[in-house]
Amino acid sequence: MRQLYFCISISFLLFSCSKNKSNNIVVKRTQITESVYASGVIKAIDQYVVYSTVNGILKETKTTVGQQIIKGQVLFNLDADKAKLNEENSQLLYQLSQESNSFIQDKIAEMELKVQAAKDKLALDESIFNRNKRIKEFKVISEVEFERVELAYKSSKINYETAKKQLAQLKFQLRNEQNRNAINLKISQKSLSDFEIKSAFSGQLFNILVKDGSLITTQTPLAVIGQTDAFLLELEVDENDMVRVTLGQKVLVTLDSYKNKVFDAVIDKIYPIMDERSRTFKIEAHFVNPPKKLYPNLTAEANIIIQTKKNAITIPKQYLLSGDSVFISKDQKRKVKIGLNDYQNVEIIQGLKVGETIYQP
Repeated sequence: MRQLYFCISISFLLFSCSKNKSNNIVVKRTQITESVYASGVIKAIDQYVVYSTVNGILKETKTTVGQQIIKGQVLFNLDADKAKLNEENSQLLYQLSQESNSFIQDKIAEMELKVQAAKDKLALDESIFNRNKRIKEFKVISEVEFERVELAYKSSKINYETAKKQLAQLKFQLRNEQNRNAINLKISQKSLSDFEIKSAFSGQLFNILVKDGSLITTQTPLAVIGQTDAFLLELEVDENDMVRVTLGQKVLVTLDSYKNKVFDAVIDKIYPIMDERSRTFKIEAHFVNPPKKLYPNLTAEANIIIQTKKNAITIPKQYLLSGDSVFISKDQKRKVKIGLNDYQNVEIIQGLKVGETIYQP
């Protein structure tokens, strides 16, 4: 009850003071800056969340929070007993294929001899066929004998072609078997290496998000890594304002960690797709002169400078009626044309002159 009485007293005091204040102003020229609001967080350069590419039980964490990490360093080990067995099995199959290689090479050599023999017989039978074909015109050889010679030639030709195909199939089988076993071995080795989760970048380990013994899936965030001496601003801009944001624009940034201070930044990246849930666009900016100390995920608020006009005719927004009129006396309105506007003031392009008096509606 005492608190309610105190609030009522304050409200009455403010109301009494506002009645005593003048409700008219003289139009003058000032500088006006139009900006777009954005909110976001501080991110380390190359900051990323570590995920696993396989499911499994977290067997061992190989690092600690705050440790400097190099690219390719092992961060976590998952239980890989099944993957090890698969790799060993693939290794054995590959070794067996290598050992049987000499046996298959002997088969290939034997088949090559058969091909050469079939080729030699074909050459002989072709020569006999051609010779008998010439003397057939002189009736020296009977028709039956010539047909026998022709049939032998055709049979030799078929045998030679068949032997060549068998040799080619045998070579292809050998090559295919070796390649398949080699590929299976590489796949097993790659699958085994996936159970060692490594860092994709060098930097500092900011946080570990899991504990040993946890069930890990490909959707489980494991750790956060990033640079410690280079930071950027990751900001979200409302879809209604995004069309006015471009690369290179100046940004004024405030941080909760640095009260009453404003830092300059510049937009250097715009993600050209809207987040459907928040209806915002993500942009990145870098500090011109960054604060001495920064940490990932610090909250930030920003004003993106769209344009600035010096020596403009401006009035406070509360003096503007319905967006296009002002009171030039207590009961007379005048149409105006507005230009830039910020959170407090609006530019008057047409309808007012410097020195005129306007009244608050």
